[in-house]
Amino acid sequence: MNDLSVRPVTSEVELQSFLRMPWEVYKDDLAWCPPLWKEHVHFFDPKHNAELQHIDFEKFVAWRGDKTVGTIIAFVNHAYNDFQEANTGWFGQFETLDDREAAHALLGAAEEWVRSKGVDKLMGPATFSTNSEIGLLVEGHEHPQTLLLPHARTYTQGFIESYGGFQKAMDLWIWYFDGQKWGGKKIDNLPQKVVRVAEKILQRRNFTIRIADMRHFTHEVEKVKTIYNQAWARNWGFVPLDEKEVDQLAADMKDMLDPDIVIFVELDGKTIGFGLPLPDLYQPLRKARCKPGEPHWWQLLRLIWHWKIAGKTTGIRAWALGVLEEYRGLGVDALLYYEMVKRGLARGYFDIEMGWTLENNDSINAVGKMLDAEAYKTYRVYEKMLTKASS
Repeated sequence: MNDLSVRPVTSEVELQSFLRMPWEVYKDDLAWCPPLWKEHVHFFDPKHNAELQHIDFEKFVAWRGDKTVGTIIAFVNHAYNDFQEANTGWFGQFETLDDREAAHALLGAAEEWVRSKGVDKLMGPATFSTNSEIGLLVEGHEHPQTLLLPHARTYTQGFIESYGGFQKAMDLWIWYFDGQKWGGKKIDNLPQKVVRVAEKILQRRNFTIRIADMRHFTHEVEKVKTIYNQAWARNWGFVPLDEKEVDQLAADMKDMLDPDIVIFVELDGKTIGFGLPLPDLYQPLRKARCKPGEPHWWQLLRLIWHWKIAGKTTGIRAWALGVLEEYRGLGVDALLYYEMVKRGLARGYFDIEMGWTLENNDSINAVGKMLDAEAYKTYRVYEKMLTKASS
């Protein structure tokens, strides 16, 4: 076997090898969804990804001779450390062939790099925070990858856990609600317990429900940002979104939103909560079969064909949900999930994902159980305590 080496990315050739690695790792994995090439490239470019403005990072590639066998990113997210009052480094984009030696060498390179930055802990995988892709898929590999969630090979878990020193920091759950099980668009077939609970919540507090007003999109985005940053502030791992990140997310998501399923809860004219489900564009994107280096217009054309013309996606993911802290414990979160499921089914979305949710968030996980949903995927974040590098 060729000698193994791990090197930081310093040339265009090495960058291309880094970017193309997922297509090699998942070439025979039907659950993986090849991303649009242009968006994949921009995700790792600070000129195009606003999240990277407060992140220092280094990209590494593992080689056996002239063959790429794995990649990793080591980074320090200063926004995370400032908000969480932490001193943590991270690893992400950990994509390898079934090669334990290469995987351990990549983790070693990431650990050495973050250690040189003076941090006292290494966490991951994440690219690059709870606001983007985070966690290693450890359960549910057989299910198709869905929007804004990472995928992984089954062997990757063993590589991380056998490296030495990593412990589970947190598990994140994805809940699946099978709309076909409850009669598709026949809303009357929803579990009656769920319907009764939702009706009682509405009557008890005089809440009102409305959908997104796309005519005032900027105003709606501002409400989501305010509630999101307040509602999630105490959550494990949270990093608040700044103005640039919000603007970028809004621009990226505007064309994919289905406003009829974006839900706001109001009380006495004040918006106190929101639910933001996103149509699962990975369904048509998987059919588009995007390849590295293809023209963006050609990939978009294929995506639009499979999305708008050949057939509508049947999936949605309740990507973000927030309730202002002073209104928690009143059932607003349950009401939001109920409304998203109800309206999603009416719009023909039968494959409904909720999450991720923290494994220890008993109240929100109870809502998933009440809806008769299944926690069908688990993403794990690992942590390893470090000693500082010698000066």
